[in-house]
Amino acid sequence: MFIRNISATLVLFAATLSANAQHHPTLPHVKNKIVVISHRGNHVEAPENTLASTKEAIACGADYVEVDLRTTKDGHLVVLHDAKVDRTTNGTGMVANMTLEEVEDLQVFNRNKKTHRVPQFKELLAICKGKINIYLDFKEADVAESWRQIKAAGMEKHVVVYLNKEAQYHQWKEVAPEVPLMTSLPKDVTTSEQLADFLKKLHVQVLDNVASPEMVKAANSHDVAVWLDVQSPTEGPTSWKEALNKGVQGLQTDKPADMVSFIKTLDTN
Repeated sequence: MFIRNISATLVLFAATLSANAQHHPTLPHVKNKIVVISHRGNHVEAPENTLASTKEAIACGADYVEVDLRTTKDGHLVVLHDAKVDRTTNGTGMVANMTLEEVEDLQVFNRNKKTHRVPQFKELLAICKGKINIYLDFKEADVAESWRQIKAAGMEKHVVVYLNKEAQYHQWKEVAPEVPLMTSLPKDVTTSEQLADFLKKLHVQVLDNVASPEMVKAANSHDVAVWLDVQSPTEGPTSWKEALNKGVQGLQTDKPADMVSFIKTLDTN
């Protein structure tokens, strides 16, 4: 009886360790001292959210390419920021009301006049494998199918999912509890105590809108990283230094090549 009880205890202990591990996913490995996230790909050099802008993000040495995920009328996953195709393509209408064939017939606006199109998620995954991590801004898509495609591409350990709704948190935790998650703090979370309460409800690994050094430190004390959005027409070393002085671990930028060069200078100072 004594041995049987020990065996039962060991099984329970192992199960507890496994469950705890699921609640503490590991962030992907990065190359740079400060995490460099290329916003919608390197869209200064190529149209946003295209295979070309993703390749440019890889070429400049960014740690992550940030892309947006949506679903077509017939259930295919495509990479596009807006709910409508109007701003970035020669078409009109909601992505959710279009078939994959209709979406792939669109041309993405591009000043260098080369033809680009809205890519499928699986195409982008294939390009990224072994070269760059994915910061997946999860707009409107099916979690199970997204995870299936991530696994099929062998990218399970190279994706961080940005959540836009609390419902998405529960969906991802159910389907893929090992995936690192990221979100924004609600506006009413302004103190370290409120932050701690928030993190008890949503076990995320990254936050993106923690502005004060005190709150960044509080997030880090809970093993939560902070990656700030710094992209703007006037961003550069001055604004990057200002953000880094808050103690953050990563920056999302519209100028990934310049930021990578800037980050390298920090290693020598």
